[in-house]
Amino acid sequence: MDKLNELTKQQKDDEKIFVAKIVDKIKSVQAKNRYENTDFLDMVQQEKAKEILNKRRIENYQFWGGFNESERKELFIFPDYIEQSNDEYMDIYKQQMSCIHIVLPKENRGMYEHRNYLGALMKLGLKREKIGDIIVNNDGADIVISKEISKFILNNLRLLTRFQKAQIEEIGLEQIHYIEKEKEIIKINVPSTRLDCIVGELARCSRNEANDIIKQERVLVNFKLELRNSLTISEDSIITIRGKGRFKIDKILGETRSGRLNVQVSKW
Repeated sequence: MDKLNELTKQQKDDEKIFVAKIVDKIKSVQAKNRYENTDFLDMVQQEKAKEILNKRRIENYQFWGGFNESERKELFIFPDYIEQSNDEYMDIYKQQMSCIHIVLPKENRGMYEHRNYLGALMKLGLKREKIGDIIVNNDGADIVISKEISKFILNNLRLLTRFQKAQIEEIGLEQIHYIEKEKEIIKINVPSTRLDCIVGELARCSRNEANDIIKQERVLVNFKLELRNSLTISEDSIITIRGKGRFKIDKILGETRSGRLNVQVSKW
């Protein structure tokens, strides 16, 4: 079996396990009449979870990642007696997640990126699903985490060389300071809004290479895996190309004299 087939098989096995976990959470809520929550889910997993919940006609659920703009979120499934009240939900969220606030010493400020913080947490042996968004700023970072690992991080993170002089404390979710990242606005010129044409321009490759990228299951449209290279892409679609980035199709600006399309795109 070649590497691509092995990867595809692993992805399918992982999906089966993921579906089983969500179904188990639903059954537990129904049997015990109390809420259940998952670990942090990425956007693809959130979309898959929504499909499962909708198929089972589950309506009383929420995704939350500590702040409104979060990408990685936990899924909370509630029994019917818990009303959809923001205040009541927030009390539950605070029981399950927290935030680690890091202030770097002056000599290290501006030097660390997202990967530096994530790498440090991985070095401590933590699982990625226990960690939410990592909000990086010039002075340090806010790291959303599962409440259950907060004491472990506080006790061990400062033992790492890069954080020995840093101030590290646990703060409430309401204290998270998030500044939205600026998006880069780019313009592409395509013969049509077929997925393979769009991917080719965004990935800066030929159409044949774009089709290979799609076949390799590296392209997501609105956070769902997409294998149809002829799919028509509309405005406001979000395209993720693994290894290249995430893009939003803002607006189709019009045709050129040669009949090609000018498209405005936001790039994260």
